[in-house]
Amino acid sequence: MRIGQDDDSLSAGERGPTLLEDFHAREKITHFDHERIPERVVHARGAGAYGYFEPYDDSLREYTCAEFLTDPSTRTPVFVRFSTVAGSRGSADTVRDVRGFATKFYTRQGNYDLVGNNMPVFFIHDGIKFPDFVHAVKPEPHNEIPQAQSAHDTLWDFVGLQPETLHMMMWLMSDRALPRSYRMMQGFGVHTFRLVNAAGRGTFVKFHWKPVLGTHSLVWDETQKIAGKDPDFNRRDLWDAIEAGQYPEWELGVQLIPESDEFAFDFDLLDATKIVPEERVPVRPVGRLVLDRNPENFFAETEQVAFHTANIVPGIDFTNDPLLQARNFSYLDTQLIRLGGPNFSQLPVNRPVAPVHHNQRDGYHQSTINTGKTSYTKNALSGGCPVADGAFPEVFEHYQEKVEGAKIRRRAESFKDYYSQATLFWNSMSDVEREHMVSAFRFELGKCVDMGVRARVVEQLNHVDHELATRVAPGVGVPAPAEEVRPNHGASSPALSQLNAPTATIATRKVAVLVADGVDGTGLAGVVDGLRERGAIVELLAPADGSVRDSAGTEVPVDRALNTMASVLYDAVLVPCGPSSVETLAADGYAVHFVLEAFKHAKAVAAFGSGVDLLRRIGVREVRFAEDTNVESDLGVVTTTAAAGDLTGELSARFVEAFADGIAAHRAWARRTDGVPA
Repeated sequence: MRIGQDDDSLSAGERGPTLLEDFHAREKITHFDHERIPERVVHARGAGAYGYFEPYDDSLREYTCAEFLTDPSTRTPVFVRFSTVAGSRGSADTVRDVRGFATKFYTRQGNYDLVGNNMPVFFIHDGIKFPDFVHAVKPEPHNEIPQAQSAHDTLWDFVGLQPETLHMMMWLMSDRALPRSYRMMQGFGVHTFRLVNAAGRGTFVKFHWKPVLGTHSLVWDETQKIAGKDPDFNRRDLWDAIEAGQYPEWELGVQLIPESDEFAFDFDLLDATKIVPEERVPVRPVGRLVLDRNPENFFAETEQVAFHTANIVPGIDFTNDPLLQARNFSYLDTQLIRLGGPNFSQLPVNRPVAPVHHNQRDGYHQSTINTGKTSYTKNALSGGCPVADGAFPEVFEHYQEKVEGAKIRRRAESFKDYYSQATLFWNSMSDVEREHMVSAFRFELGKCVDMGVRARVVEQLNHVDHELATRVAPGVGVPAPAEEVRPNHGASSPALSQLNAPTATIATRKVAVLVADGVDGTGLAGVVDGLRERGAIVELLAPADGSVRDSAGTEVPVDRALNTMASVLYDAVLVPCGPSSVETLAADGYAVHFVLEAFKHAKAVAAFGSGVDLLRRIGVREVRFAEDTNVESDLGVVTTTAAAGDLTGELSARFVEAFADGIAAHRAWARRTDGVPA
């Protein structure tokens, strides 16, 4: 019913007690009191978006009868949720953590959920250990500290006693745990699944998502500062890109393994702590995923979306992976308590586009009005409906495989090589990535109070690589292992290093341009236009919000005030010409820090004209600066001495091109500050 006022409770007089008969106030407050539902035990903090998936061609038809993977004329709607794992809903986006990458395909054959992560392996290989692992990584139970961090005793105590975790810990200590953006993050199905074709023949499959923008990460110092400057950094980045029409895109790839090759590897295909190296089984591109619509309501959609690894369609089936088997139980069990009963699949974000007919009735939040007098099978009163008819085309049939064995609690010996692939990962990293990993191990273990925990983990790292252990040990105050216990096998997989997959695009990269009164408007406009033509997001920052006047007296709008932003929120920084502008910036401690911090973090830095003087004056060093009107690019610092009005035409184009190349490289890793890589 309509109400005339919603600001004041019903009371006995203007200053009297509130009356219990005010049913409107009671109902409003009661609804509010019950608005919070239990947050996810893991993956509590997330962001989501709608989009579509379309296969490139029908080449997978010989392997699967899943229509959404084989019919290029079909565009399947999707909802994707990205998330951190360990933290609560109120934690920050940029913590060191695994990221969830869960995709719900609303296919004509039913919903298919590919519930994966941005890392292709997991900490454990049997789901019975999942409660132990999560308890260990969550805040410690006696004081509920620390939030959204793996750097504490209980997690590393678990790791030191569970060597199967080591491969995943190598990934977690790498730059993969610090993604620049959800849009620049790979995704993996983690498990070995099975594709099944129309003839019932199976093929093992691993799923891969590859971002079109490339795979890029932050550095550790940045992540900690971003958590204070903008704890919603990754969520905001995804939302803003979609709102701006810069739709994120990924390519779906598959690794296909004939069932005859199940035992052809030196690891077990059913072990979720292992990868299948791409050099051994190449990733085959099969389709693309585009996210083009933000949710209308975070709670109703992103928070209530319910993924389940057992949501599959004809043409896709499970394997006997013991972690996957446990997930098939756990996900459904979790949704029942989070979403208040068995009808959560009727919520709009979870509802399939395929028609649903079954005998399930009643329960919390039943929103379907079922008609007819029968709710059982078999029946004659409703014509036998709904009918489970094996002759009907496209029905789901479980893959037929022979299963037999004694009832035991014992894992196969083929699961027990805990170190080889951890070593493979270490061997595959560049020198810079290795230095980041050593620093990460030192930081994480350095937060552990118990020295025994530190020592046990270093002992385990010595099984991975002796050099790694001896580099970590001094930083955490424990003796370095005297000798190696396992020789390094020397094998590597170049596909594992992010630095081996560069991208040429600067689309959606954020560039900060520092300006003040007197800036060279002509040169500035040429550079800004050139960057924006390449898809970059360019923002002008000034000591105060509003606008500045360029050297010709023209008013130039400013996007943001310098003191409301930070270099860690941008991918690159530009200091344009303009003597008075540069003088103002040089006297502004925030501006000076902005440039120096970007330089420290190995980001592309550019300056032209008198802007070059600012770089020299504030201590940017180790680079060659342009000494004439040519363009100099050294260690990601791009300069030209072209003064006001001279940076035009071909010279401006070369300057923009050199700056764009520096931004596209993501970082100038050869640059070092104080002897330490950024």
